[in-house]
Amino acid sequence: MKKLLKKIIVLILNWQASLVLKKYKPKVVGITGSVGKTGTKEAVAQVLSQHFTVRKSSKSFNSELGVPLTILDCDNAWYSLSGWIKNILEGFSLLLFRSPYPEWLVLEVGVDRPGDIHNLVKHVKFDIAIITRLPEIPVHLEFFKSSEALINEKLLLARSVSPLGTVILNHDDVKIMSAVNELKAKVITYGWDEKATVRASNDKIMYHDENKESGKIPDGLLLRVDYEGNTMPFRIKGLLARHQLYGVLAAIGAGVSQGINLVDIASALEKLPASPGRFNLLPGIKQTLIIDDSYNSSPAALESALDVLDEIETTGRKIVVLGDMMELGAKTIEAHRAAGVQVAKVCDDLITVGIRAKFIAEAAEEKKMSQKKMAHFDTAEEASLALQELIKPHDIILIKGSQFVRLEKVVEEIILHPEDKEKLLVRQEPQWKNK
Repeated sequence: MKKLLKKIIVLILNWQASLVLKKYKPKVVGITGSVGKTGTKEAVAQVLSQHFTVRKSSKSFNSELGVPLTILDCDNAWYSLSGWIKNILEGFSLLLFRSPYPEWLVLEVGVDRPGDIHNLVKHVKFDIAIITRLPEIPVHLEFFKSSEALINEKLLLARSVSPLGTVILNHDDVKIMSAVNELKAKVITYGWDEKATVRASNDKIMYHDENKESGKIPDGLLLRVDYEGNTMPFRIKGLLARHQLYGVLAAIGAGVSQGINLVDIASALEKLPASPGRFNLLPGIKQTLIIDDSYNSSPAALESALDVLDEIETTGRKIVVLGDMMELGAKTIEAHRAAGVQVAKVCDDLITVGIRAKFIAEAAEEKKMSQKKMAHFDTAEEASLALQELIKPHDIILIKGSQFVRLEKVVEEIILHPEDKEKLLVRQEPQWKNK
């Protein structure tokens, strides 16, 4: 009965969203890929909002429900029937009466199962499509016959854009660039490759000196951007990872496609807000620094996170708390073991959480990481207690796992200001708290 009710609600909301788009005629940005969608969405909305009225997907509204809810400007009603009825009534109100509506919608587009994007582009005409990255072992692979089938589904978003629109592609991703000749729209590329339309170079971590004892504290990234013969330095506070800069570069591509100059774009992105749970820097107890990457995890994103941790200069230890990576199908063991090999090279201490994460520790031990430097737990709550005992002043702690493992609970126990957890951490809604 619940599944039938959900199907009915999805059908009604998508029908309403399609009619709302026809009535109000906003321009629409769609963002898909296997990693970096939310950060890209935030950056694109930040740039476009300097010149236009913009609505972006709330949190990670990227599903068959999330996209129409964003179009209709409604909240997720979760398990409340009255809440869903209210959303449907608000949809009818938008259709029956003239209401203020944004000039741009910035939509995060997820892919859970075959046909997701195929069905979406029937209802939504995208003016800009952005493809972030298509790694070798993407999440949700277990629902597809192969990586190629999943990649092909995601690329449908770019193929749907008309010749009047723009497709913005990650030039550093060979799989994405192999599809360029199939596209009808104007193409803007971004990345570190010399042939990229929007090209980054000279990226480095910025530090500030808190005091002599603690040494340098990382607080952002500095990079150079070249576009059509123009060069501009960009300072992005709160970001540390190169993979986060891909979202920044895609946002620059979106900005220049709409005639916004690099100076205005740089000014907008300097104030780019941090996204909870996505490589977010947070002060921790005992004078520690937390890299909160607890929103989710995938092989490509974890590899990038560990690369950044390796690069950071610190007088303390580098500790990682890693949870299971979900929905990897036959690649599960291989992906977790690959992470363990990298952990052994980068980190001083390792805490793993979940049955799959045991393979991380197993591979790390094979690479000569001492058992004394490792601990495994079944739950985030157990890991939290051990971590509080382990950490010392000036340690940097990377916390990353799939949402199923709920590692935001670990972050909550060691952040310096737990009273601010509702705005600092992911999954703080009552519906998540009760799970």
